[in-house]
Amino acid sequence: MTPAAPLARPPLRDSLRVQGRVLVALLLREMLTRYGRHNIGFLWLFVEPMLFTLGVAALWTAAKAYHGSNLPIVAFALTGYSSVLLWRNMPGRCIGALWSNLSLLYHRNIRVLDIYVARIALEFGGASMSFAGLSVLFIVLGWIDPPKNILEVVGGWLLIAWFGAALAITLGALSHESELVDKLWHPASYLIFPLSGSAFLVDALPAAAQKYVLYIPMVHGTEIVREGYFGSRVHAHYDLGYVLPFCLVLTFVALFTTQWVARRVVPE
Repeated sequence: MTPAAPLARPPLRDSLRVQGRVLVALLLREMLTRYGRHNIGFLWLFVEPMLFTLGVAALWTAAKAYHGSNLPIVAFALTGYSSVLLWRNMPGRCIGALWSNLSLLYHRNIRVLDIYVARIALEFGGASMSFAGLSVLFIVLGWIDPPKNILEVVGGWLLIAWFGAALAITLGALSHESELVDKLWHPASYLIFPLSGSAFLVDALPAAAQKYVLYIPMVHGTEIVREGYFGSRVHAHYDLGYVLPFCLVLTFVALFTTQWVARRVVPE
């Protein structure tokens, strides 16, 4: 009896097409589950972060908060708090995500990583639309000037998103194995927030403090965003030779932990 020939692997194009359909379906499911079809529905995706950013900008303006520079407080709050929403919300949405989506893993084309990527893409889209929308609004109103280097702003934004995504996948995978991850992340995110560079410029800190605060990865991305926004008005401090390898290592850790959890997970 002639042995059966091995099944041919599908072309890469077909695999990518299937993967794209899977991610779009998960995105739509997540949007409907989270925002529903009532009121403004999925528009909350970017209205919610816009309201947070506007609230912080209003509070900082009313309190005449000092941020170590002569930059407009509205522009400073916009570039700072928008970046916080980017790196903080991603882990918050991925932690525990697998428990509520175990039934989806019965579909052979859906993997553990797909669930995390869909949630990360949703948070990235919401925060990005909020940042861009508020920037355009404030520029039209004359409250802030247009960015000096839009490509540098985008580069810094993507760097923060990369760090946030890798951190989110890592914590999301670990949270499936231990509830401590969820318990510890929320207080940790509030403690990290004042150190993330959102409320200060690194250049305004003492030299001794600058050395230590630059060990925090998201500070580099925030500094790049502000340099792109304000140009020569700020003296940005960042080190791509540190933050890029850090994000690469964290991405490897994220993929490794996801594979480890995927082998142990039991669909329900």
